[in-house]
Amino acid sequence: MEQLHILKLCVGAESVEDLEQWQAQNAGRWPKGCTVHVTRMWPKREAELLAGGSLYWVIKGVVLCRQRLVGLEERRGEDGITRCAMVMDQAVIRTEAAPRRPFQGWRYMTGKDAPHDLAPARGGDDSLPADLARALAEIGLR
Repeated sequence: MEQLHILKLCVGAESVEDLEQWQAQNAGRWPKGCTVHVTRMWPKREAELLAGGSLYWVIKGVVLCRQRLVGLEERRGEDGITRCAMVMDQAVIRTEAAPRRPFQGWRYMTGKDAPHDLAPARGGDDSLPADLARALAEIGLR
């Protein structure tokens, strides 16, 4: 069975560092070693996602990182609506830049379509500006 992942827009973040900073500021709200993102729809392919899948973050139109999915939990909002909390490993893993068109919600992504992780030695590299990363990815120079 091919690996299955989630692709999600990271609204409000300008960079991977923004995402990491926001998650660090909110770490006390979540289980130790995890981060949580709440979304409206529950994935129907839960078992496939939890068999090693990740949430890939699209930042400013470019996939730049991922976090391993470790669970899905039900959350009921103040409005009484049940939502899905995607529980992820706290580690943010940088990936090759891969441009994505805007979309709403989240999308499934197969392993063959997922950008490769950057080599561990490059994990601390300064991020390219999003516009430059997108341009390089569009011409195949990720």
